[in-house]
Amino acid sequence: MKLNFTYTPPDFTDTTLVSSSPAKLAPAPADGIAPENYHATSNHPEYIKIDSGEWLLAPEGRMDAVFVVDSRTIEVTEARRLKKGDLVVVGRTENGEEGILVHEKGFDEVAANEDKFSFRSRGTRETPFSYSYDNLYEILKHDRDHGHIVWVLGPAVAFDKDSRSAMQGLIENGYCHALMAGNALATHDIEAAVFDTGLGQNIYSQILQPMGHYNHLDILNRVRQAGSISKAIETMGIDNGIMYACETCKIPYILAGSIRDDGPLPETIGNVYESQDRMRYHARKATTVITMATQLHSIAFGNMTPGYKILEDGTVRPVCFYVVDMSEFSADKLANRGSAQAQAILTNVQDFIVNLWNHLSKNG
Repeated sequence: MKLNFTYTPPDFTDTTLVSSSPAKLAPAPADGIAPENYHATSNHPEYIKIDSGEWLLAPEGRMDAVFVVDSRTIEVTEARRLKKGDLVVVGRTENGEEGILVHEKGFDEVAANEDKFSFRSRGTRETPFSYSYDNLYEILKHDRDHGHIVWVLGPAVAFDKDSRSAMQGLIENGYCHALMAGNALATHDIEAAVFDTGLGQNIYSQILQPMGHYNHLDILNRVRQAGSISKAIETMGIDNGIMYACETCKIPYILAGSIRDDGPLPETIGNVYESQDRMRYHARKATTVITMATQLHSIAFGNMTPGYKILEDGTVRPVCFYVVDMSEFSADKLANRGSAQAQAILTNVQDFIVNLWNHLSKNG
């Protein structure tokens, strides 16, 4: 299967685009404050017309930020990061008439069937995902060496022996460049490494263990006593699992704290804005994102992930974004929050990750 990252830019000979004025700029009135009528960014490609009359593609497209223009440079930033006097693009039209063009059709493929009415135009639990898997295999093989693959994991991945082993294999074989999760994923992965349980239930047989409800609390206590996950892996003799693979392969991970957290683990970040900033670093580098069984983190990471990347040679490619969940709800909610290009694969996450690893380990 050949990957299709074809991007079609706008037709800049269009009369509206030729005759429109450059985008208007207004200074930020104070640190962290956007001027009135600021333009809020989307995750579609957006072009800004500057004083020279040239249309410039913003370096990234992501949700709910603003454009700061300095000569021929466009910066995408959150309003809270603005400095007084920064020149911010203002205007709320999107078709070029005010020097702002939102180009949402750049990655559209020509459909074989152009009928105005058709059945099964939207992915549901009845949708076959064979093509989605085949496409994802090729994307991951490509991006292992030429991209930045980010995984966003819920604790369900650590609750099954085979899925946990599969995720370890993916990390150790280069298919993960960064991992985003919460306190629970790391806690229960380490619990599985030490006790073979997740929340006290055996990760293979699913049999509840005597006094097993203490296991994750004991892990939290022991890791906190060790001072870090890396030190705990060494002192506890851990030689398997997701966190073990991240530590031994030097894969960065970010554990964003929650008001629900027990413990938490020493690496868990309690300040939500610090978590957001550190997650955004990898969101901006990402070429492929796979989120699994975590509604909160899927939506959060989806909203901060650009919809496209401009590569070193100037070509534009989409950022591939997959939501893996048993329910349509998570994918639908992400789309309703503005990340419409997110593709759902509706299945059990354990089955998904094992299938993925079995294929890549044999054919990668």
